[in-house]
Amino acid sequence: MNPSETARETLKRLSLQRIPPTPDNYRALYNEIAGTAITEDFPEKSLKALASGLPRNTPEQLRFARQVESAVSDKNWESLNTALTDLLNKSAAEPPNWSALIRDLLTRLEARQADLTPARKREALDHVLAASPAPDLLYSRLQGLLKTWSQSAGQESSMVAAPADAAEASAVSGTAAGAAGAVPPAPTFTQGTPRPADLAKGATGELLDLLAQILESAISTVLADNVELVAEATRLATAARAARNADDIAAFIANLKRFSYRLNFAVEDQAELKSGLLHLLHLIIDNINELVLDDQSLQGQIAVVLELVSQPLNLRRLDDVERRMKDVIYKQSALKKSLLDARDQIKQMLASFIDRLADLSESTGDYHDKIERCADQISKAHDIADLSAVLEEVMRETRLIQLNAQRSRDELMQMRGKVGAAEREIERLQDELANASQMVRHDPLTGVLNRKGMDDALDTEVGRARRHHGKLCLALLDIDNFKKLNDTLGHAAGDAALVHLAKVVHEAIRPEDTLARYGGEEFVVILPDTALESAVGAMVRVQRELTKHFFLHNNDRVLITFSCGVAELGADEEAMAAIQRADGAMYLAKRAGKNRVLAA
Repeated sequence: MNPSETARETLKRLSLQRIPPTPDNYRALYNEIAGTAITEDFPEKSLKALASGLPRNTPEQLRFARQVESAVSDKNWESLNTALTDLLNKSAAEPPNWSALIRDLLTRLEARQADLTPARKREALDHVLAASPAPDLLYSRLQGLLKTWSQSAGQESSMVAAPADAAEASAVSGTAAGAAGAVPPAPTFTQGTPRPADLAKGATGELLDLLAQILESAISTVLADNVELVAEATRLATAARAARNADDIAAFIANLKRFSYRLNFAVEDQAELKSGLLHLLHLIIDNINELVLDDQSLQGQIAVVLELVSQPLNLRRLDDVERRMKDVIYKQSALKKSLLDARDQIKQMLASFIDRLADLSESTGDYHDKIERCADQISKAHDIADLSAVLEEVMRETRLIQLNAQRSRDELMQMRGKVGAAEREIERLQDELANASQMVRHDPLTGVLNRKGMDDALDTEVGRARRHHGKLCLALLDIDNFKKLNDTLGHAAGDAALVHLAKVVHEAIRPEDTLARYGGEEFVVILPDTALESAVGAMVRVQRELTKHFFLHNNDRVLITFSCGVAELGADEEAMAAIQRADGAMYLAKRAGKNRVLAA
């Protein structure tokens, strides 16, 4: 039997044998009828729940957890076995040599160093012990601390072996000259010439002021979540500006060294936090596949998001990830309710179908019982009158079962029509979900941002340029002779030409640049951190790339060119005003002969 006949026979037997139509009962009876072996399903959900609870406190634990998640995602028992075997082999490996490490720490802790007192060493050690909960992490950080102390001691010994500074060397040479009877000439300074001491003093003041600015702006911003370190950075900045003599500077340097030790650990903590957050984002994206109704419908979007988060992150890439995640959520929520309603309707119809089969089976059973009783009465009849009464009962019961069967048939045919309509509705919704454009912010033809996506990108880039006092250029390009191309080759060829142009431009611009379809055959390129002259040069390079990559139509090469206008955003100028200026320059480029780039 083919699968549909096997399924029909399975439902029939479930009804006749009065077996509850559970998934396990259906699977067992289906395999029995089909003569196939029962295969155990991969426990994906259970293993995913197990993997999500694995610890990730150390790099090794994080690596093992990701191995397990990858094996579960691929439903691969072999990969899961390999991960567990590697874990057991590593657990049986030689443990860290704590005794040697503690011995070296005690030795180096009591050793005298000019720039590291035992008290400062103990402070750094206390911080490492407090900030390292996992044994493996504690071992690696203690090794790093010991290495830092050793390097500091090595630098100190090299400084002792050489002359302390130029002044000491000068003093030695001066003494030797005096012993020989020669007196070195005294240096002479003309009026207005800055003395070396004044130069050194001015440079030291500038350096201290620069350090204070770094501590107040950069360090305090990076460590915004660490109130204690922010307060210490502020105190150091105040001390740097208040330093007036060598003692103040020496005290500032000592405090700055202690701060640098603590800063190193804070940076390590932030790196681990970033790694953990990225891992969490990967888990969320993976689990979207478990929540959606059709994995294929969102496969492309999820693949793009995974590709973005797998690359080194920056603010622009995070903005892109956020936009695409919003698009995925929007598309899913827009069609999820319709799919759920359609599938609930099919479930209700299937339940009614099984109930009708059960009623029909029960009626058929009663009919067979009555026919058997009538047959028994016929065998015992003595005359025509007895046979007539039995015959009337047989005819009556036959008509009843016939009417019941006809009614059930009509209901089942009606139900079949409803099921077919529901299936077609589900297919339509799934096709709409799978074939929809890359969300409301992306152009369905070329795949680049549409006007809505361009407006969002412009808001982000303009805000960033205003905050950092950077430059922002906008380029508006229009395909030359596009109407002629449409009329000659057809609208299908025109659409393919737009896709070809978008692909070449997207590959030619920088990753931080943004391409959007402005309308028709017009595109806008957003070029952040770019001056006007550089933006014009960039678009000229894009034109050269387009001439290298011919557009193929029916295996014929068709040269596509574009005219472009470039405008640099003014200090208080709106983005659309700059685009209008670029549009004016683009029309001038067309009037000047096309295939040109002009600055607005």
